[in-house]
Amino acid sequence: MGRSDGLLLGFLFAVWGLGLGFLALPAAGRFVVEKNSLMVTSPSEIRGKHDSAIGNFGIPQYGGSMAGTVVYPKTNNYACKEFSASDLFKPKPGALPNFLLIDRGECLFAKKVWNAQNAGASAVLVVDDKDEPLITMDLPREDDEAAKYIQNITIPSALIDKNFGEKLKKAVRSGEMVNVNLDWREAVPHPDDRVEYELWTNSNDECGPKCNMLMDFIKEFKGAAQLLEKGGYSQFTPHYITWYCPQPFIFSKQCKSQCINHGRYCAPDPEQDFSTGYEGKDVVVENLRQLCVFKVANESKKPWIWWDYVTDFHIRCPMKEKRYNKECADAVIKSLGLDVKKIEKCMGDTNADSENPILKMEQDAQVGKGSRGDVTILPTLIVNNRQYRGKLEKKAVLKATCAGFEETTEPAVCLSDDIQTNECLDNNGGCWQDIASNFTACKDTFRGRVCECPVVDGVRFKGDGYSHCEAIGPGRCRINNGGCWQETREGKTISACQDAGDSKCKCPTGFKGNGTKTCEDIDECKEKTACQCLECSCKNTWGSYECTCSDGLLYMREQDICISDSASMAKATWIAFWVILILSAFAALGAYIVYKYRLRSYMDSEIRAIMAQYMPLDSQGEVPNHTHEEDRV
Repeated sequence: MGRSDGLLLGFLFAVWGLGLGFLALPAAGRFVVEKNSLMVTSPSEIRGKHDSAIGNFGIPQYGGSMAGTVVYPKTNNYACKEFSASDLFKPKPGALPNFLLIDRGECLFAKKVWNAQNAGASAVLVVDDKDEPLITMDLPREDDEAAKYIQNITIPSALIDKNFGEKLKKAVRSGEMVNVNLDWREAVPHPDDRVEYELWTNSNDECGPKCNMLMDFIKEFKGAAQLLEKGGYSQFTPHYITWYCPQPFIFSKQCKSQCINHGRYCAPDPEQDFSTGYEGKDVVVENLRQLCVFKVANESKKPWIWWDYVTDFHIRCPMKEKRYNKECADAVIKSLGLDVKKIEKCMGDTNADSENPILKMEQDAQVGKGSRGDVTILPTLIVNNRQYRGKLEKKAVLKATCAGFEETTEPAVCLSDDIQTNECLDNNGGCWQDIASNFTACKDTFRGRVCECPVVDGVRFKGDGYSHCEAIGPGRCRINNGGCWQETREGKTISACQDAGDSKCKCPTGFKGNGTKTCEDIDECKEKTACQCLECSCKNTWGSYECTCSDGLLYMREQDICISDSASMAKATWIAFWVILILSAFAALGAYIVYKYRLRSYMDSEIRAIMAQYMPLDSQGEVPNHTHEEDRV
């Protein structure tokens, strides 16, 4: 059929006969184990970085990290039984989370993690029982028992190699405090500001809990996926796994009912019963239709319509209601505004003895490339060519998708409450907190919690975010009084907070103290810093003092003196006014008399001098002539 074994993946095909079945052999394939870094920080003897294989269930903290203390149980080392108490491994307030170290074997991986989670563990490290390369702890075959807990596992888990696990157990048994850090920040590459991811899915809705989980995820994730796609932040591609029928069985009843294009593209019977219900080839045809819906929608620059079609088809065309057919599918396609004829042309002839180019590309894409392994499991999510491990639910997948962005380029949907890690709910994330005002420096992000001093009502806090944050700048006194001392007595409130200046707490005038916790009233009367005039009597009050003067005098605080009351002051003022006025009049009169006297004396001397020039007197000496002196000058 023109295929090489290197292009075939996983299990090729399952055929079930009447009471007798056979399974085709797996072809050559390549399985890549997704790893995260496990760093031992103490004790120093085993300090260092180690690989661990991410479990394919639970919720790994993609994009973030988790620190914890390793605990090894004294009994129930395999964790195959329920532990004695629900809080046996729950950390005490203020302590690091507990990572439960358990041994591999005796029961399913998922059951071990489920029992550890129910006992309060925050994460699980499974020690391998063989010296071998790490493998992925996968989901078990879902039965009634497994279905009860698989979808409820929320803690991360990882497999570690035997040698490293024995060192951890030895350190714990010797009483050492073993602190480790699980780091998922490099589990998903984040080279740029766009994430490329793909989902390997199936249109079959009768395959039990796994199909129900897949459809529930698609419905929940649709909104976020469309936001990422419409904003140009992501490139999504859906894929569908198909198998081919082995050559000897192409014309068998089983292959004819489960394959199209003469055994080239097949899917297992939905009910695993050839005598009733839908056939495997019906599933392959609908898978092909959904691929063509994506192709046509992508050509019209609206690839996100695929999410609408798949969810609408699942709701409107379920197998249980016998509506899983072309007529129902066409109705959904028309309701979304897509061209039915273009989609039919894309699908081609499913009865032709030839390759279908769309499905052939899907089979080729199943082969792993680069850091991505072969796709053999449904459903499988690939983010930036790295296979996602963990629970397939909106919050976990969105966190893994957002971890694929280069830091600081994440879109708004990645910073929403939908994917908060909620680490701040546990002991406030170890960050600063003002319990009285309910302010915290802890902030949940998809990469984990960060401790950053907050901005509250326009007031900025400054500090390290872990042990200290203080309000700074204008308005700081509105927020818990700026962390300063404040007290109210008899309706009077006094504060040590100052909006202006260096934002330090300073006790106001009349108080002494550090301004933060205490400000004590100063007794100005006792310390003789006020009311020191002779006529004054001093009385201390809270934050101030009162000074009274004897004989009805008035106290002037700034000058610290006593003066008369207002009536006496007015009378004294008028007296002073008239005294000054009279004195001024006398002074003016005296000045006038002096002026007149000097002027007359001068005039007399001038007249006598003139007369002496014309009528000299024998008895009078020579009178100086001022005029001649002036001329000489």
